[in-house]
Order: sequence, then C-alpha cells, then structure tokens
Amino acid sequence: MSKWTDQLPQAARDYIGNRRVDEVECVIADIAGVARGKAMPAAKFGKQTSYYLPNSIFLQTITGDWADNPFDAFTEPDMVLVPDFSTTVASPWTSDVALQVVHDAKDQDGNDIGFAPRNVLKRIVALYAAQGWKPVVAPEMEFFLVARNIDPNMPIIPPMGRTGRRAAAKQAYSLSAVDEYGKVIDDIYDFAEAQGLEIDGILQEGGAGQIELNLAHGDPVRLADDVFFFKRMIREAAFRHDCFATFMAKPIAEEPGSAMHIHTSVVDTKTGKNIFSGPKGVETEAFAHFIGGMQAHMGAAIALLAPYVNSYRRYVPDFAAPINLEWGRDNRTTGLRVPLSTPAARRIENRLPGMDCNPYLGIAATLACGYLGLMAKQAPRPEFSGSAYVDSDEIPTTLGDALDLLDEDAALKEVMGIDFIKVYDSVKRNEYKEFLQVISPWEREHLLLNV
Repeated sequence: MSKWTDQLPQAARDYIGNRRVDEVECVIADIAGVARGKAMPAAKFGKQTSYYLPNSIFLQTITGDWADNPFDAFTEPDMVLVPDFSTTVASPWTSDVALQVVHDAKDQDGNDIGFAPRNVLKRIVALYAAQGWKPVVAPEMEFFLVARNIDPNMPIIPPMGRTGRRAAAKQAYSLSAVDEYGKVIDDIYDFAEAQGLEIDGILQEGGAGQIELNLAHGDPVRLADDVFFFKRMIREAAFRHDCFATFMAKPIAEEPGSAMHIHTSVVDTKTGKNIFSGPKGVETEAFAHFIGGMQAHMGAAIALLAPYVNSYRRYVPDFAAPINLEWGRDNRTTGLRVPLSTPAARRIENRLPGMDCNPYLGIAATLACGYLGLMAKQAPRPEFSGSAYVDSDEIPTTLGDALDLLDEDAALKEVMGIDFIKVYDSVKRNEYKEFLQVISPWEREHLLLNV
C-alpha cells in the first residue's frame, strides 16, 4: 500500500483490503452543504501534492446561479484544498473501489478560508478550546423516503412499501412501518458499516415514509462530517430501491417537517467533566448561561438553521415543530429542550434546526449562541411549563426577515465570522429573490379568475 493509504482510518483500510483503490473524490461542503470537488484516479491522488478549486463555489446558490461577490470583482481565484485523511470513507455503492476525502479550504498563503462552512465550525470549536472547554454534540437526522418525483410540478407522495401500499402517516415508532422499506434501511446499515459511520438508532417518525436516524455523541466537526456523508449515502441507498430520500424541511404539505435536532453539552478539558453539572449533580450557572445565550441569539441564527423559503413551512403550530425560544425539561413543545439524563450526560437539545441546513453551519450556530451566553453570563428566562405550541414573534416567518435579524446581531456575526456572514447573506438573498420571481400553483388557482 502506498504511503497516503497508511494514514486512512481503519474502516477505510478494511474496505480496501487487498484491492487496488480506483478513484478518490476530493470533496468539500459548499454553503448549502452540497458536496463539491473533483474525482481523480487514485494513482494521481497519491502523487499530487496540491488540489485547487475556485473560491467561487461558496458563492453558488442552490439553483446553480452565482451570488454577488461581497469582496471584490468576480475573479474566481483558486483556493488550496488540504485533505483531512481522518475523514476518509468508502463509496460502497460504486462498482469500483472508491474513496471520499473531506478537504479543508485554505488561501494561497496557507490561511483558512473564513467563509468555508467547515472552517466556520472549526473556528467556533477553537473559541471553546481557548476557554478550556470542549463541546460535545449528538445530531438527530429526520428525512423522508418518497416516490420518485421527476416532475417538479407534481406533489411529492410517499413511496410504495413491500405490502404494495404507500407508506402511511401517524405511525411514529412503528417497527412494521420501518419494515415497509426495510431494504433501504438494510443498505443504509451496510453502507454505514463500510464507511465506519456509527448509527445510534433508526426509528419511524410521524410522517408517511419519515425516518429518524440518531448519531452517537462526539466531536462537533467529526459529527458534521458524518451528517455530510450520511446525506449522500442515504440518497444512494434510496436510489437502489426506486425511491428518493429527501432532506427538505417540509416536502409534503400535510405531513410534519424534518428536523436536525442537535444535543449539546460542554466538557471541561482538564477535568473531563460536564460543566452543566456541579457537585451532587445539580445544574450549574454555565448550564443556565448556555440556555440564556441560545434564547438571546437563536432568533438571529434561524437564518442559518432554516436556510430556504421551504424551511419556514415547518414552523407552523401543531405539526410537531417548535416555534418558540422557550426552554423546558423533557418538554418537546419548547424550542430548547432538556432531555431526561444523568448529571454526567446533562445536555440541551436545540429543536429548531431543519434537516435542510448545512450540518457544519447548524452545529456552528448552535454552539455560537451557547458560547455567547457563557461568555456574557446570560441569564435565561424562567422554564416554560405546559404546551409551548403558540405563536412567537421571536421566530422569523420568512427567509428575508431571518436574514435581517442575522444582520442585526453584531455579536453573533463576529463569532461566526464577518466574511462568512457577508458570503452567506449574498447567497441567501439571491436565492430569496429567485423564489419571489416564481408564480406558484396557489396563485394561479385562486387569483387568476377571482381578483
């Protein structure tokens, strides 16, 4: 085996075995969390020392258009891609032996590109490290399996199950509902094993064909990498069985939306103990301050947690999505939930992010809000008791309003990185403008002959 393969994680080396690696994909997440990069023969990858991509990939919108460059003329200078070999995973759905390697983006002087999403998250983690803290996260991924939809004008419908019936809604936690599309689940397990990705559990959610996949807790950057890989892998597993996997926040009108709940705790790097729990397991001031920071800044962070116009269709009453910044113990109606746990595992669950958000940015925004609360010793509001499924003016209702709130929060912008916020704002305002130019079926149905 050549020298570069000796640096790979054990799972990748096990996947290769005695075979020859045919192809390596050099991948990096753009603003949307879409995998960008280049594929090359493994022999060339092993010999090449530098990999380049234009930094304009971070200005590309979800529709493929280009946002305005907030810094200078659109000259598209190359950035240097640096492989992080610890991220290497297999592409087990391909016919040959192929690997994927996440790369970090640096400028030509070796500095991190500040608006690369993975670098944004690493920047936040470094702020914690400077205080002697290590954040720990555990994402929950919700997504729908749906019938193939090749005409965007047609509504999305559930897939056909093994019984010959379409997947049914309101079957949360049903094992027989999961069995309806068991072959897709089997491939997800097999692919995850080949990639060395750890699944904590899979269950049926409340929507028709809606699945929740839980990941074990760990390092924020590694878990964001895992979600990044999982989204691509789950889509490939669905393709094998004549259906689509979608991570849209609200793909079906009368069904619940899909969230990416993020559980977060913080560990003292010297003692290894959870700073949210004190002597005898009592809640600490740090625990309260983290919640206070989330309440103070999460409204502005919604633009990062709900990045598309569709995202705001999830924030509606009585569809299992929180629409508030309240907090409560074991209360799933609050945006910030404290799950039942031992003192060592005490954590805060952010229930506001949609599954359509970039995992690096969703985790970064969550940690940034908590960090600001810790640093400012921000007191939280009193715990909310009862149902919090009520309207709240703290949660923006459109992408445009969300971007305005983000622009007004100077502290959050500083922590996330001013350059990043400029790029993000440019991309998202371009996408929002494109959406506003589309005439919807609702408008044609109700306005064409009635107004």
